[in-house]
Amino acid sequence: MELPERPATTIEPEAFFAVELRVGTVRSAALNPAARVPAYVLEVDFGPELGLRTSSAQLTANYRPEDLLGRQVVAVFNLPPKRVAGVKSEILVLGALDPARGTVLLRTDTPVQDGARVA
Repeated sequence: MELPERPATTIEPEAFFAVELRVGTVRSAALNPAARVPAYVLEVDFGPELGLRTSSAQLTANYRPEDLLGRQVVAVFNLPPKRVAGVKSEILVLGALDPARGTVLLRTDTPVQDGARVA
């Protein structure tokens, strides 16, 4: 996967802090047969107060569904829902884009409470 080079852009700190990053645990992961580019439908648990959220994630190059179950992930929590290949995607699961390996998920060093905010 080749990534385009982009010039660095500066933003005000308020813009960054408006992005709500949270940690959740993957409860289900299944291949989305409607996706043109292979992708999983993930259900991520953000705890009793924030609940389950769904995401469409292109992670098939590095992860099998069973590898994702129980794994904590970092996600953007306050984007508007978007329909992706028939799935109402409510969060954006974050990963590093490695040109040689594809998307590699971000995670915490140790488990944290589901719904924990990333600061």
